[in-house]
Amino acid sequence: MDEHADDPERVELLSYARAFKSSWVELGEALARVKSDETFRRWGHESFEEYVRQELHVKPETALKMCGSFGFLQQHAPEVLERDGVSAPIPAYQAVDFLARAFETTSCPKETREEIRHAVLDEGLPAATVARKFKEAVFPVEDGAKKDGVKERARGQLLVIARRLAQLLAEVPDLPRALAEEIEEQIGRLVMELQRQPAGEGRRKAPF
Repeated sequence: MDEHADDPERVELLSYARAFKSSWVELGEALARVKSDETFRRWGHESFEEYVRQELHVKPETALKMCGSFGFLQQHAPEVLERDGVSAPIPAYQAVDFLARAFETTSCPKETREEIRHAVLDEGLPAATVARKFKEAVFPVEDGAKKDGVKERARGQLLVIARRLAQLLAEVPDLPRALAEEIEEQIGRLVMELQRQPAGEGRRKAPF
């Protein structure tokens, strides 16, 4: 921007690009602060999930991933937070979330973690590419889990049903608002739990 200071229009576009590239980092930082300080209670919300869903219209699982991704960068790669997103890439929060989970997983070899770190923080690869390349190494499927494909399929089907139910709630205008919000919050928790658990991890028995 300093280099092209004599061309206001060019600087303006660079400014917009920088704001666009760094937007999730700024939002993630603000959300992490609100969650930590529980500022949402002062604003009349009983939970962080309720606040982001009702006031920001952001899915709770998305907000939590942003918070976690920002916290990971703050602790393990603070230099990334100083990037402008134009001259140096800012990785997507989904990719940082995968990297964070790789660091938390004891089964992931140190060499593999460093490869993922390079792919996410230096190369800026999309989350889908990172997951496709490293998922098996980070979350290896044990032989017993491979034989139990029924449980995995049921988990995937439950995730689809939960999301569809959330959509249907919004399409029923005469449903009591309090009831709809309560169900929506529970569905959000269910979806977050299903997405948080890596393949092959033991499941809690259904309470029904």
